[in-house]
Amino acid sequence: MQTPTDRHEYPAHWEADVVLRDGGTARIRPITADDADRLVSFYEQVSAESKYYRFFAPYPRLSAKDVHRFTHHDFVDRVGLAATVGGEFIATVRYDRIAADGRPASAPADEAEVAFLVQDAHQGRGVASALLEHVAAVARERGIRRFAAEVLPANTKMIKVFTDAGYQQKRSFEDGVVRLEFDLEPTDRSLAVQRAREQRAEARSVARLLAPGSVAVVGAGRTPGGVGRSILDNLRDAGFTGRLYAVNGALQEKELAGVPAHRSVRDIGESVDLAVIAVPAGRVPEAVAECGEHGVQGLVVVSAGYAESGPEGRERQRELVRQARTYGMRLIGPNAFGVINTSPRTRLNASLAPEMPRTGRIGLFAQSGAIGIALLSRLHRRGGGVTGVTGVSTFVSSGNRADVSGNDVLQYWYDDPDTDVALMYLESIGNPRKFTRLARRTAAAKPLVVVQGARHGGAAPQGHAVRATRLPHATVSALLRQAGVIRVDTITELVDAGLLLARQPLPAGPRVAILGNSESLGLLTYDACLAQGLQPLPPRDLTTGASAADFRAALAHALADDACDAVVVTAIPAVGERSAADAALAEALRSASAAAPAKPVLVVHVELGGLAEALSAAAGTAPAGVTAPAGTPQSGTASAAADPAPPTAPVPPEAGSAEADSRLIPAYPAAERAVRALAEAVKYGQWRQEAADPGRVPEYEDIDEKGAAEQIGRLLVDGEGGATAEAGQTEPGAPVPGAALPETEPGPAEGALTLGPDDTCALLARYGIDVRRALPAPTPGEAVAAAEHLGYPVALKTTAPHLRHRADLGGVRLDLADEEQLRRAYAELTSLFGEPEELRPVVQAMAPRGVDTVVRAVIDPAAGAVLSFGLAGAASELLGDTAHRLIPVTDRDAASLVRSIRTAPLLFGWRGSAPADVAALEELLLRLSRLVDDHPEVVSVSLEPVVVAPRGLSVLGASVRLAPPPARDDLGPRTLPVY
Repeated sequence: MQTPTDRHEYPAHWEADVVLRDGGTARIRPITADDADRLVSFYEQVSAESKYYRFFAPYPRLSAKDVHRFTHHDFVDRVGLAATVGGEFIATVRYDRIAADGRPASAPADEAEVAFLVQDAHQGRGVASALLEHVAAVARERGIRRFAAEVLPANTKMIKVFTDAGYQQKRSFEDGVVRLEFDLEPTDRSLAVQRAREQRAEARSVARLLAPGSVAVVGAGRTPGGVGRSILDNLRDAGFTGRLYAVNGALQEKELAGVPAHRSVRDIGESVDLAVIAVPAGRVPEAVAECGEHGVQGLVVVSAGYAESGPEGRERQRELVRQARTYGMRLIGPNAFGVINTSPRTRLNASLAPEMPRTGRIGLFAQSGAIGIALLSRLHRRGGGVTGVTGVSTFVSSGNRADVSGNDVLQYWYDDPDTDVALMYLESIGNPRKFTRLARRTAAAKPLVVVQGARHGGAAPQGHAVRATRLPHATVSALLRQAGVIRVDTITELVDAGLLLARQPLPAGPRVAILGNSESLGLLTYDACLAQGLQPLPPRDLTTGASAADFRAALAHALADDACDAVVVTAIPAVGERSAADAALAEALRSASAAAPAKPVLVVHVELGGLAEALSAAAGTAPAGVTAPAGTPQSGTASAAADPAPPTAPVPPEAGSAEADSRLIPAYPAAERAVRALAEAVKYGQWRQEAADPGRVPEYEDIDEKGAAEQIGRLLVDGEGGATAEAGQTEPGAPVPGAALPETEPGPAEGALTLGPDDTCALLARYGIDVRRALPAPTPGEAVAAAEHLGYPVALKTTAPHLRHRADLGGVRLDLADEEQLRRAYAELTSLFGEPEELRPVVQAMAPRGVDTVVRAVIDPAAGAVLSFGLAGAASELLGDTAHRLIPVTDRDAASLVRSIRTAPLLFGWRGSAPADVAALEELLLRLSRLVDDHPEVVSVSLEPVVVAPRGLSVLGASVRLAPPPARDDLGPRTLPVY
C-alpha cells in the first residue's frame, strides 16, 4: 500500500481539452476518488459486449472494490484518465506499472499494462486514440517506456487503435488473447499519425461552424437594426440553404421576419448545428447552457463585454470557453464579427456584413471586425484601390479568438477544395510554433498571405491570450517566411498579392517583360522591378497610338519568349470615348494570355475604370450547371473545378480550355503595387521549388547522444554548472555574453543553469564541437605560465562584461610571440582599463586567421528552437545582419543560413581574400542544431567568436544554459490552448 509520501499531488497539468474526430470536443483529466459515482454511471451505460471485451468475461457491474481500485491512483505507478463531456465520463484509460514477470512494480520498472473502455455511443469518435496519446505522454513523464495490452481477437476496434498509433510494436498470440507491446518513444510515423489526426479533427470542427445544416440566432429582436436581428436578416437574405430559427425569450410570435421563432433553443423541435449568440454578456451563460443541453455543435458569439473590457471581462471570457467546451462545442469569438461561406451548397452569412460576398476562391481570416469589413469591401467593389471583381470562399472574423483561432482555420483551408488562396490578418499569434508548422504544410499546397497588426505595440491586443516571446517581430517574421508564408505589411499589399495569386499562375523565375503604351510608365515599372530584386527586360514602348491588336501581338510575343517568366502590361487612357476601346483591349489581353497559361500577366493602369472592369468581366465562379439563388450577386472571377481534390500544386490550364479563356488578369493603379505583388509571387514560387526538396538532417557517427543526456541529467540534478563562466574562462560570475546577435538572446530562463567551462566544453565535445580553452591570468606571471602551457603565439583577452568580445575597444592583444610581448601587452591592458581583478584577463592559443562569426541557438517559449548566425563585430550588430532558421536544421537550411546575411560575401573571397571553409561552418551549424533538438533541456548556446579560416574553424568562446524541459512539448499529445 502506498504511503502518503509515495503519493504525488494531483497533476493538474495533465488536464486538457481535445478535438475529436467528428469535430466535437472532450476534456481529458486524471480520475480521482471523487469520481466514484461518475464511474458507476459511466459503466452502467456501456454495453455488455464492450464490458466483455474489457474484462474477458461477463461483468455486468462494478463491485465496491473495483470502484475503489479504479478511482484511487498514486499518479506514478497507477494512473487513470477519463474523457468527459458535460462533466460525465465517456471513456477511461488506465495503466499499471509492472515488472518483467507481470507483477505490480514501481520505478525503475519501465513497463506498464494499459486498458481502455469507451462508451458505445461515443465509439468511432477517436476518443480512444486521443486518450492513448495523453496516457502515453503521462507514462513517459513517469519514466515508463513501454506499454503492454491484452486484447481479445474479436475486439478489432481496440486492436486498430494500437496498430494505427504509429509506435513500433510486437504482437503475440497466446491462450486466445492478442498481446501487444509497443515502445512509447515518439517515432516519425507516430508523429505523422498524430498530426494527421489533429488536422482532420480541427478541420472538421471548423467545417461544422462554416457549413451547418441549421442555424439558430439567439437574441434576434423584433425591431430591425439590432445586432441579432441584422444577422438573422443577413442569413435569410443570403439564401441560407439550411434551416433557420430566431430565438428570443421575449417573443410571443411563432415567426419573425419570415423565420420560425422560439423563446428558447430548447423549444426547437429539431437539431441545431450552429448558434449565433447576440445577447448581452450577462445572459450569454444561460444561452450557452441551453445550446449545450440541446446538442448544438458550435457557437459564434458576437456579444461584447469580455476580455477586451478589462480583468472582469477576461474572467468572463475564460468561463465562456470552459462552459462551451464542457458541452463539446467549439466557439468563434466572443466579440466576433461573424462567419461567411459563399458555397452554393451553404450560402451562410452569419455575420454583420450587410451583403453576401461574391463566390470566389479566396479564404479570409481576420481577428478584427473592422479589418474584416475592409477586406470584404476591397475584394467586392469595382474601381479604386485594386480594381476588378473577385470573391471569397469563406470568411472568419474571430474577435477575441478565445477558442477557434487562425491555426484551426488553416487546418480547414488546407484541404478545402473551394479555397485556392488564404489571406490572414493577425494581431497576435497565440501559438507561433504550431502556426509555423501548419503554415509550412499549407503553403506547400496553396499560397498563404499574412499581414500582422500590432507589430510595434509591445503587447497583445486586449482579449488575446498570447504566449510571451523573447524574439522581436522581425525575427518571427523571418521564421514565418521560411515556412512559406507570404509576409506583407499592409492590408493593401494583402489584397494585391491575393488577387494575383488567386487569378494567375506562379512565375517560374524573376525575369519580367514590360510592355505598354507609355514610355514613362514602363520606366517606372522597370525601376520598381529592380527595387524588388526582379530581373526586368528593357521595356517595350508600343506608343500611345497602339491598338488592341498591337497589345495582343506584343503580349503574345513576350509570353512566347523563353527569357521571360512574367509580363507587366502598362496602359494609359486614350482620348475620347473609352468603353469600347477598353473592352477591346481587355479581350485582346485575355486572349493572348490564354495562349500561354503558364506565365502570369499583370496590368498597370492609370484611371482606367473601364479597362479594369472589362478585364474582370468573366463568367461567375459557380460551377457549370449551378444556378445561384435569385437576387444573388454574381462574381466576376473565374471558376475552378468544384470537385473535391487533395491539395496539390495548381496545374496551369491548357491553352484554349474554358478555364484558360476565362482567366482573369489583375489590374493595379500603380506600378509599385503590381510589382510588389509580383515579387512576392516570385519568392513564393522559389520557396515552393525549394520545399519540394527540403534537404536532410545528417547523421554523425561521433555524436554521443546518450552520454550527453546523462551529463545533462546529472548537471540538472546536482545543480553544479560552475555558475556563469563562459567556456575558455575559469573565473566564476562572468555573465553570459550578449554581443553579436542581441535580437535572439533570451533573458534568463526560469530555473536555468549556466554551465562552467569544463562542463560546457565536455557537453559540446560530445557533439563534435571543440572549444579552444582559455586559461586565467590574474597576474603577469600566471599569464606567462599559461602561455608556456598552451604554446606561443597566444592572445591576451579581457573578459570583463563591458569589454568581452569588443576588440574594437582594445581589450584584446593578438599574436604575442614570446614572454616579453606578453608582459608588455599585460601592462598596457592594466594601465588602460584597470586592475586585473576588474579585467579578468585570460590567455588563449592563437587560432588560424579567418572570418569572425557568431552562432547561437535559443529555445523561445513561443517560437520554439531557433538557430541564428551572423558575422561578429559592431557593423553586423548595428545593421542587424543576422539570419535565423528553425531547429532542426537540414543541410539545405544550413547552406542558406550562411548565405542569407548581407555580409556573406566576406566568407566567399570578397575582394580577393581567401575563401573561408564554409563547409566546416555548415557542419558546425548542423551539429549545434542536433544538440538542441536532441536535448530540450539545452535552452541556450552561444558560440562567440567562431573564426572560420580557409581550412577549418575555431570556436574561441562558448556558453551553455540548461533548464528542466517542459512537461509537455511539441511532441506531446494534441490539446486545445488553455485560455
